[in-house]
Amino acid sequence: MHKRVLILTTVLFFSVFISAQNATDIIKKANDKERGITNKGTMTMTIVRPTWSRTVKFKTWGKGREYSMTLITYPAKEKGQTFLKRKNELWNWNPTISRMIKLPPSMMSQGWMGSDYTNDDILKESSIVVDYNHKIIGSEKVSGYDCYKIEMMPKEEAVVVWGKLIKWVSKKDYLQLKSVYYDEDGYVIKTEIGKDVKKMGGRLLPTTIEILPEDEPGHKTLVIINSVEFDMPMKETFFSQQNMKRLR
Repeated sequence: MHKRVLILTTVLFFSVFISAQNATDIIKKANDKERGITNKGTMTMTIVRPTWSRTVKFKTWGKGREYSMTLITYPAKEKGQTFLKRKNELWNWNPTISRMIKLPPSMMSQGWMGSDYTNDDILKESSIVVDYNHKIIGSEKVSGYDCYKIEMMPKEEAVVVWGKLIKWVSKKDYLQLKSVYYDEDGYVIKTEIGKDVKKMGGRLLPTTIEILPEDEPGHKTLVIINSVEFDMPMKETFFSQQNMKRLR
């Protein structure tokens, strides 16, 4: 009897361990697919509100988890604004007023350029791989794709914006097709949907991201990936305050 209980306990332990390993591996593969070792892209963001909408175009560069840069190219009023993440520092350069501002961590949850994207989403301050514990909690279909449903709970020491995330990642090709973001009290704040799956930069990716805030009817943000390249040589020195002022 004791032997059977021991065997059952051992099997349960290893199944939980393997599940955790698999969930983290799935999230890592999905994250690596979207970011690569390095990445460079152009995007168009449309912010939709009940009585108006506006479009922002930008270029992005990223290297690992430590470095990212975003340059606004449209509209003319905001053209040349640059956002930089370099290790633990976050900066904004505004050429109109010739001012460099260091962004405090408290600004990470704020809407980027007035959108439903947060500064954290753009600058990738938190890491979906490193800062969360992952657990497969089911399988569901999203847009016709069989997906793993993965719960992500922040690690105790992690400085993150969200109290919990649930992600749906396709079992084939590791596409991030849906994410639901919760606050610390367990309330849904927004839902993010990946659509228009196409081959881009040599990878199959959702090329449109739709962000829907939970309690604001008629509000949404659409981000379209116009172009993307992965794994090109990129020096860490590219991600500098001096370069923020030079980018075009």
